[in-house]
Amino acid sequence: MKVKIISDSTGDLSPALIEKYDVAIVPLYVLMGDKTLKDGLQVKPDDIYSYVDRTGKLPTTSAPNLADFIDEFKKWRDQGYEIVHFNISSDFSSAYPNACKAAEEVGGVHVVDTRNLSTGSGLLVLHGAEMASAGASAKEIAAECRSMVDRVEASFVVDSIDYLHKGGRCSSVAALGANLLKLKPCIEVRDGKMVSAKKYRGNIDRVIINYVTDKLKGRDDIDKHRIFITHTRCNPAVCQQVRGKINELAPGFEDIQETIAGCTVTSHCGPGTLGVLFIRKK
Repeated sequence: MKVKIISDSTGDLSPALIEKYDVAIVPLYVLMGDKTLKDGLQVKPDDIYSYVDRTGKLPTTSAPNLADFIDEFKKWRDQGYEIVHFNISSDFSSAYPNACKAAEEVGGVHVVDTRNLSTGSGLLVLHGAEMASAGASAKEIAAECRSMVDRVEASFVVDSIDYLHKGGRCSSVAALGANLLKLKPCIEVRDGKMVSAKKYRGNIDRVIINYVTDKLKGRDDIDKHRIFITHTRCNPAVCQQVRGKINELAPGFEDIQETIAGCTVTSHCGPGTLGVLFIRKK
């Protein structure tokens, strides 16, 4: 039977990748004032920046509801597809339980909790799409992708903690201290949750290169199939330097993808955030 790969909008895949791998997207909702907008369709990251600059407040996000998932799943089931659907970590959103309830109602749908966000989830989505193209069944795809969840390495270094502060993820005292010391925290995804790791200090362009070096130098456990450079409003020259650093420290990647983070990561971390995301070997 044909297999359709579906992701929620937090996977941060570019329009080109969505088209190339024929991935369907179920958008989350972004709440800005009295407006409820579909992530990626009715609101883009630049709208988040404008809203924060104008109001001093962060927008909030909400999961697709049961009806959203049922409508999307039924559309593809009616066309004869089995479905593998990928969700942002169940610790971040109710998208996963909503998708599971819809899957039970529609049937023929396998839901994968990626335990990740952004292109950490996107790595699994694309792996699933490649398996589908090679003729794997929906059950096989879901099982293999679930087995890979713990091998996804996702992290970001953040230029300013203003967005983390506005979102209630650090105190005013911590934010003031970090800004005075020009600290740039590294945020890692561990066990499905975001945690603060190493704190860098100094100019963000230099910090980004130091962060990438820390993540890749001396590693022999990285699967060289694909790596993502995912960022929010970063200097294009720095992104090019990151690409060069990847080739220097971990040569041999088959696919180095650069994507702009969507509304979820933007709302959490703000501009000047960059991450390198990849999968470890078995």
